[in-house]
Amino acid sequence: MAYQPIENYSMIGDMHTVALVGINGSIDWLCIPHFDSPSVFAAILDDKKGGRFRIAPVDNKVTYKQFYWPETNVLITRFLAPHGAAELTDFMPVGSENPTGKHSHQLLRRLTAVRGNIEFEMECRPAFNYARTKHDLKIEEDGATFETEALKLGLTAHTPLNVDSGGVLSRFTLNEGETAVFVLREVLPGSGCGACLFEEEAELMFRNTVQYWRRWLSKCRYTGRWREIVHRSALALKLLTYEPTGAIVAAPTTSLPEGIGGERNWDYRFTWIRDSAFTIYAFMRLGFTEEAGRFMNFLTTICTACSNSDSPLQIMYGIDGRTELSEETLDHFEGYMGSKPVRIGNAAYSQLQLDIYGELLDAAYLFNKYGTPISYDIWLSLRQLVDWVCDNWQRKDAGVWEVRSGEQHFVYSKLMCWVALDRGLRLADKRSFPADRDRWLKTRDMIYQEIMEKGWSTSRQAFVQYYGSDVLDAANLIMPLVFYLSPTDPRMLKTLEAVLMPPEKGGLVANNLVYRYNAHETPDGLSGEEGTFNICTFWLVEALTRAGRFSPTLLDEARMMFERMLGFANHTGLYAEETGHSGEALGNFPQAFTHLALISAAFNLDRALGSGA
Repeated sequence: MAYQPIENYSMIGDMHTVALVGINGSIDWLCIPHFDSPSVFAAILDDKKGGRFRIAPVDNKVTYKQFYWPETNVLITRFLAPHGAAELTDFMPVGSENPTGKHSHQLLRRLTAVRGNIEFEMECRPAFNYARTKHDLKIEEDGATFETEALKLGLTAHTPLNVDSGGVLSRFTLNEGETAVFVLREVLPGSGCGACLFEEEAELMFRNTVQYWRRWLSKCRYTGRWREIVHRSALALKLLTYEPTGAIVAAPTTSLPEGIGGERNWDYRFTWIRDSAFTIYAFMRLGFTEEAGRFMNFLTTICTACSNSDSPLQIMYGIDGRTELSEETLDHFEGYMGSKPVRIGNAAYSQLQLDIYGELLDAAYLFNKYGTPISYDIWLSLRQLVDWVCDNWQRKDAGVWEVRSGEQHFVYSKLMCWVALDRGLRLADKRSFPADRDRWLKTRDMIYQEIMEKGWSTSRQAFVQYYGSDVLDAANLIMPLVFYLSPTDPRMLKTLEAVLMPPEKGGLVANNLVYRYNAHETPDGLSGEEGTFNICTFWLVEALTRAGRFSPTLLDEARMMFERMLGFANHTGLYAEETGHSGEALGNFPQAFTHLALISAAFNLDRALGSGA
């Protein structure tokens, strides 16, 4: 099988970009210099053309094991072969600079024979600019360089390199105790590949990187029942943070399919406003106030630049704050396991989605409450957004799931408009900021009443996806989480009851996993099927948790569902966007939103259970 399962990958990174490393020792995805730069390795999207950087034993009778060095983002891959065992250590050093003072991107791969004698093959075959740009290859004394007009990479190696179709190959044998070090780095035009690293230098860089991650993680305040998986989620979120601006990518990949062979393939290497409140909440709860503050500064910069009166905010932005995210397809790529099209950019950035105003105001409210009080100038920008919501909340929009089947009056969108007004009022009162309180209060109550009248289905006995429909939407599980409804309100309990039914009976839960909506009942403008949405499963856990504070049965159900969901993480504790019918990972990977929801669910469930449970 040419393509590895998505769940077979783990990631390493330097807070500028991320590499996906397969359990077989192959790096099949890397963009340099940034998350959203064109790819250098993209075998995960086209096994033949995409390019990869692979180190593995020649013997095909190999057992693979992979794990993170404890409390770090340093990845260890073990090869257990008939004639011996070896260990591959992969990481990207943090904080290194080149002679110009800019961040220097380095990927270090250290291979050590632990037992016996093993023959290895190293293959480094870059395919620049999504395999659209040819490069010049030059073999040097210490390695090789790969150069295009836009980017030059140097590979250093102690082993002899042979040219092979635009890449380099090396076959070598390591005896017990021997080590080979390979370094791929961005180099300046006119320079060579750089000096080889010896074992002692590689060990020092390894120790420094381990120390960095452990020092960062030591700030985490979570000490609950699920400490290990929460720590892994925190480390994953830090890797998905773009250090220069504090923005967080939704995922570091593009076009990994929500259904194998289908067209639900999107570019997620951007920052969604929707993630904002969840990001602030997760970082603040864990004690990472600096990360929360830097992300809030990124949001503030976006808010102060808002000028479009039709829709002041976009639903997503580039990690540098740019607004143009035009979508195009890469027709020369076959896509993961034939899933076409492969897209870069995301046309959804131009959609109207009213919910983002609630998430942004909620983020500002949480940061003001648990972090640093917001300034008056920030308040002026937020006040303008709340006034815009007052004028526009009655419009149809594309909804939280970015459907391409036409706009509707989505209940979740109206709910988050209510949140925008509610948090605006709370901020104004808490800080005595000037605001049109009478209008905001009146509009907030109007939205509340309309949701109760038009968003509730008497026949279904549940809140539905949009006005006039009769289908469920897992996004409505967030109602008690944002304090719109009491978690024990009869309407909320009825909605939980409806959601917990299997899909064939109109519900959304299959094998304790939650679909975002029933695609057979709700055409979304796209063909094909999709898996269950991991974030929705964690939302259901949290909704049950909050209701379970008054009902031991529901609290037991929440814990059971949460712990079953933990079993769907991959071997290193990472989640994609979705989980398929057979437990496989689907969609872009790893998914920040999933890990944010896991942290929130773990924190609140642990608190609800108490120390004696």
